[in-house]
Formats: sequence, C-alpha cells, structure tokens
Amino acid sequence: MQVLATHAEITDSLTVFADNYNKNERLKIMNRDWNRVVVIRATDIESLHTLILRDGVVSLKEGASENPDLTVISDSETLADIFYGDITPTEPYNNGTLRIMGSEDDIIRLDFISLMIWGE
Repeated sequence: MQVLATHAEITDSLTVFADNYNKNERLKIMNRDWNRVVVIRATDIESLHTLILRDGVVSLKEGASENPDLTVISDSETLADIFYGDITPTEPYNNGTLRIMGSEDDIIRLDFISLMIWGE
C-alpha cells in the first residue's frame, strides 16, 4: 500500500526547507539575483504550494501561482521526504517519480540549493 503524506506534512516540510534556506547567508547571497516562482504539486492528494525566491529570500504560500518558473511534481510522500531532507532529489528524479518542469539551468540551481541545505 502506498504511503501518503498529508497536505499539512508537505506544508511543514516546505517550511523547514524555507527556514533552513533563509538561515544560510551564503545561499541568500548566491541567489540574490535569482528571482523565481516554484510551484510544488502533489500527484496523489490535493496539495499545491508556491515557493517564492525574491532578492535571495524564500517565502512560502499555499496554493498555486500564475506562470511559475519551475513546477515540481511528485507523490506526496516523495515531496515531503525531499523537502525535509530525508532523501536527495536525484534518485526520484532519475527514476521518474519526481518531475521538474522549467529551464535546465533553473532545475540545476534548485538541485544545488537542496544540496547546500541538506548535504549529500
């Protein structure tokens, strides 16, 4: 049986991710000119969130955003695991569980940010 994370668990994982990002001065300086809107969508439950990177700072809001630069799509459990830092995005991305829509440069940057926050 598939394990599902709840909308609240995904919200919590994204909050942890945003908080850890915002505590990392190096990341904030590196990304101060990288203003992006990232929508996170679960495939198996009703759950939409938007991460907004503006002037090096990340903020989180519930729901989707118009015209996102990146869209991250996966099952609820994978999303929660990635944003809690329990797993890296690499394996689910390679096996097709995780889909990221956007420019290759933006996808690489997002992956790098998660590595900077959580390590290997």
